Amino acid sequence: MARNTGRVLGVNGNMVNVEFDGAIAKNEVGYIHLGDIRLKGEVIRINGNIAALQIFEMTGGIVVGDEVEFTGEMLSVELGPGLLTQIYDGLQNPLPELARQCGFFLQRGVYLQALPNVDWEFTPTVSKGDIVKAGDTIGTVPEGLFTHQIMVPFDLVGSFTVTSIKQAGTYKTRDIICTVEDSKKKKLELSMVFSWPVKKAIRLYSERLRPVEPMMTKIRIIDTLLPVAKGGTFCTPGPFGAGKTVLQHMTSRNAEVDIVIIAACGERAGEVVEILKEFPELIDPKTGRSLMERTIIICNTSSMPVASREASVYTAVTIAEYYRQMGLDILLLADSTSRWAQAMREMSGRLEEIPGEEAFPAYLESRIAEFYERAGIVKLPDGRTGSVTIGGTVSPAGGNFEEPVTQATLKVVGAFHGLSRERSDARKYPAIDPLTSWSKYPGIIKQSEVNQMRRVLHGSHEVNQMMKVVGEEGTSINDYVTYQMGELLDSCYLQQNSFDPIDTSVPPERQKHVFAKLHRLMNTPLTFETKSDVRRVFNNLRQLLLDWNNTRWGSDEFKAAEAALDEAFKALG
Repeated sequence: MARNTGRVLGVNGNMVNVEFDGAIAKNEVGYIHLGDIRLKGEVIRINGNIAALQIFEMTGGIVVGDEVEFTGEMLSVELGPGLLTQIYDGLQNPLPELARQCGFFLQRGVYLQALPNVDWEFTPTVSKGDIVKAGDTIGTVPEGLFTHQIMVPFDLVGSFTVTSIKQAGTYKTRDIICTVEDSKKKKLELSMVFSWPVKKAIRLYSERLRPVEPMMTKIRIIDTLLPVAKGGTFCTPGPFGAGKTVLQHMTSRNAEVDIVIIAACGERAGEVVEILKEFPELIDPKTGRSLMERTIIICNTSSMPVASREASVYTAVTIAEYYRQMGLDILLLADSTSRWAQAMREMSGRLEEIPGEEAFPAYLESRIAEFYERAGIVKLPDGRTGSVTIGGTVSPAGGNFEEPVTQATLKVVGAFHGLSRERSDARKYPAIDPLTSWSKYPGIIKQSEVNQMRRVLHGSHEVNQMMKVVGEEGTSINDYVTYQMGELLDSCYLQQNSFDPIDTSVPPERQKHVFAKLHRLMNTPLTFETKSDVRRVFNNLRQLLLDWNNTRWGSDEFKAAEAALDEAFKALG
């Protein structure tokens, strides 16, 4: 079948207007021929026989009349074994291989195969004559820590009969391993890899479940006060320098999930380089090996064309859904969705669409909602469950949470972890503000006890604000006790030392144990003669709790520190 062609009518930044012949579809991929170079683009609007293409490259040199070739295929990613440990750009080009071919400066029009054609130890799980459908497993290959399931391509409709299947052995990624035929005896050859459109959610599951099981991050303030459920959504807005990247590293390393996917869309090149350097060095506490063995990184820096930022977000979530179909739990961290929204604003301006608030497109909220709605925990046809948990960072200018991107995100996520400039300046990390942040998910601690801690923190904050005006002398002893109690909870429980090998990762059993002690303290009637006594007692408790936090769970040192703390509690009683 002959492909549709077109001609360039005009160029506006990364948007190119094309007059085409025949019929094309939205989200279809087209290539602009610029001499020997082909520049990849995606159809984002069709008006009569005029199509608007967003080009994923710099458009310098394109002139009116240049030939455009439409492929008839949607913007898609390759799915198959070999995705883990990879570093891709938004179009799924492997960046290390791209660097080897192009050197330090990436060239336009160079598009590589996403998955290398290497050997895999294939084991069939079906036999000749078996009936299969889209998403069914036909074999497995070992992929690092996991057993990668080779599935029937997701776009096949109906049932198929297996006519041949390779025996167990070594085969390359793109070798034909299985042949199937439909009811009309039409044969299809299947390899280990297939494509799927990035903007189309994968819905090959029998039931979508409600996210209720906590996804343990081993970060106390999150697991206790602001829990995230497996298959849930959360956002982390905060000003620059508030610790979003460090918090992301802690979450990636400690979260109880199988695979971590990082989508760095539009971040500054220095921050992306930091991620690429530090992630391979992070040690996975589960295996004692590099965290990269169960990580995929998709990155587009702010210096890359804006259209690629949007592609990187959709590429990441599609790969996450693919591994979810294997019954795995996936954590997707998008950093930052603000840059993605800025790319949408830029393309919307070039399309001359009516702007919304702060010149963002009117469909900003729906696009953000569509992205987060692809999270979820699902029941697969074979009874297993898999989940995709999505966490997006937001970078509001000046830390203003009232701006459109943050507000649109808050409408759809299940948990809000707002970072505070004030807390980060005070070196209180993680700099999540416990007073303004919230979560709709159940956690590991009884809600009534969590609410009591919140009341203490709010009371402490109010007394602190009052003390800034009237001083310590102008407060009552009871108010001063409330203030010190809140400061104790903040410094010894909510704050966490990411550089301490023990305190950086706190298992849920330890969190429950420590919280029970603090809950007991919150319910102990305290009477003091002077504020100096209050200060002396709480300083002693603070030091005992901090020392306790730095001892290994269940060790002799842990028990000794706990005994000393119990003695201090007895003295209070």
